[in-house]
Amino acid sequence: MITLYSAATPNGYKASIALEELGLEYSLRPIDLGAGEQKQDWYLAINPNGRIPAIVDHDANDFAVFESGAILTYLADKTGQLMPTDAEGRSVVMQWLMFQMGGLGPMQGQAHVFHRYFPEKIDSVVARYQNETRRLYSVLNRRLSESSYLAGDDYTIADIANWIWVSRYEWAGVSLEGLDALQAWHDLVEARAAVQRGLLQPPRGSDNETTVRSGQKMLQR
Repeated sequence: MITLYSAATPNGYKASIALEELGLEYSLRPIDLGAGEQKQDWYLAINPNGRIPAIVDHDANDFAVFESGAILTYLADKTGQLMPTDAEGRSVVMQWLMFQMGGLGPMQGQAHVFHRYFPEKIDSVVARYQNETRRLYSVLNRRLSESSYLAGDDYTIADIANWIWVSRYEWAGVSLEGLDALQAWHDLVEARAAVQRGLLQPPRGSDNETTVRSGQKMLQR
């Protein structure tokens, strides 16, 4: 059993989608970000950075993993799925995972903030982050014009990490127009049943613990 500490954000959904794809049994512990629960001492003992998501693997002596990219890698290694076993194939997956972690996530995250949330509308700042997000989309588009998935012919954790951010393109005020390969890949990944299940974990507004086994959800009260 794995406990997933998460909230309804792109980074949070990376972990739930991966858990669903891998068919691992997990219990969901939603974190109330608005109440600052992620900064409480009990949670900082799991994730010292005070962010979501985090997991605790109870089958591995309660081993805790924080940072969404590290969680994806840990789960892939644990199961031997969603990650090639050869060194070169693994490196390609990690390169595209780091592309998301170091580029797409931070840049699009800032586009979200300044386009949607920041109290003062600063057009030049909004444009800066939207343009950079669009540039990163074009990098993905070029790659996906050459292969079905980011690391080649097979779906991997790199696709999970990048897809969840691309799927929020409208929220960032960025268009996919003209990026045909990226749009086709977006639709291909979106159609996966495990992706759709993962997007329901956590459900918005729920503070219940939900146990999930291979997509079968059992509410514990």
